[in-house]
Amino acid sequence: MNKLIAMVRKELIDAARDKRSVMAGLYYAIGTPLLMCGMFMVLIGQLTSPEDLNITIQKAQNAPDLVRYLGNKGINAVDPDSAEKGPDIKDIDIKDITLIISDDYAENMAKAKPAEVILQADNSNEKLQKSIQRLKRELQAYNAEMGSLRLIARGVNPQVMQSIKVNVQDQATPDSRGGMILGIAIFTMIYSVFISGMNLAIDTSAGERERNSLALMLSHPISTRQLVLGKVIAVTTFALLGLILILLISKVAYAFVPWQELGFSINISTDFMALMFAIGIPVALLASTLQLFVSFMAKTFKEAQSYLTMVLFVPLALSMAASYNIAPDALQWLPVSGQQQALMDFIKGKDIPMMQLAVSSAATIIISIALMLGLEKMLKSEKVVFGL
Repeated sequence: MNKLIAMVRKELIDAARDKRSVMAGLYYAIGTPLLMCGMFMVLIGQLTSPEDLNITIQKAQNAPDLVRYLGNKGINAVDPDSAEKGPDIKDIDIKDITLIISDDYAENMAKAKPAEVILQADNSNEKLQKSIQRLKRELQAYNAEMGSLRLIARGVNPQVMQSIKVNVQDQATPDSRGGMILGIAIFTMIYSVFISGMNLAIDTSAGERERNSLALMLSHPISTRQLVLGKVIAVTTFALLGLILILLISKVAYAFVPWQELGFSINISTDFMALMFAIGIPVALLASTLQLFVSFMAKTFKEAQSYLTMVLFVPLALSMAASYNIAPDALQWLPVSGQQQALMDFIKGKDIPMMQLAVSSAATIIISIALMLGLEKMLKSEKVVFGL
C-alpha cells in the first residue's frame, strides 16, 4: 500500500508540474457551463422578444390591412429604393425577402375569393429560414382570421369548421419541461469526465515512454499492477476533479438564466450533484482505464492524441443517444447511456431505474477491470515499454 500511495503521489506531482496540460483538460469543465448559459440567455432573449423583421413588400397599397397586421406583429414593410426613408435606410437590416401583393387582391377579398400574395425568398439560405417561417406563420394566422370573418359575415359560426376540439392537459412539471436542456447539461457533465483526465492519461503513458522514464519506473521494486493502479488512480482523480468543477460552476451559472420565460426551470440541486458524483466515479474509472489502454497502444504522443480523439466518439454517441431518445431501450443497460438516463429521470422528478443503473454501473466497473488487466499484461511486454 505504501508503494501504491507513493506511485499515486508521483503521478499527481508530475501532472501538477505541467500546469498548461492540466488546465487544458480542465478548461472544458470550467468554460462549457459558462458558454452554454451565455448562449441560452441570448436564445431566450430572441424567443421572448423577437427583433423586428424588415422585408420588401411590393404593391403594399393593394392590401393596407394586411400590411398593418404584419406591422403589429413586428414585420415591417421597407422599401430600400424609397427616397422618403432618408439616409438612415442604410442602417436598417432588410432581409432578402419580398412579399408581392397581386393587383386584384382587394377585388378578390371583397368578393370573398382567394387573394394571391407571392413570397419570394431563397429557402436554401440558412440565415433566412427563421425569418421565412416567421412570415409564413403570420400570413397563415391572418388567413385564418379573415376566413373566420367571412363566415361570420354570412351568418355561419366559424366553429362549424372545427370538427374536433382537443384539450391538452399538460401533466409536466416545471422541472420536466426542461428535458432537452437537462439532457444537454448532463451530457456535458459526463463528457467532462473523459476530457479532464485525457491529457494526463496521454502524458503518463505515451509521454513517459518517449521520455524513457517508463522503463526506469519498471526498474524500481514495484510490481506492474502497482504501476497500473497508480496511473489509473491519478487519471481518475483528475477526471473527478473536472466533474466537481463543472457541477459547481453549473449550479451557479444556470441560476442566472431566465428559464421561467420559457415556462420551465433548471435547478442543479445538492441531491443531484451528490448523485452525479456517485455515478461519475465508475464512469471516471472507465474513462481513465480506456484512455491509458489506448495511449499505451500508440507508439508516440501525437499518435495517442489521434487515437483518443476517435475513441471519445464512443461515449459521445452513447450519451447523445440517451439524451435525445434516438436509440433502442437496450442502451439504458449499457455504460454511460444507462447512467445518463438515470440522471435525467432523477432531475425530472421520476423514479430512478435502479436495476438499469446497477447493471450499467456494474458493466462499467467490469470493463474497467478488464482494461486494467489488459494494461498489466501490456506493460510486461518490451514492445510496449520501449515502443518497438
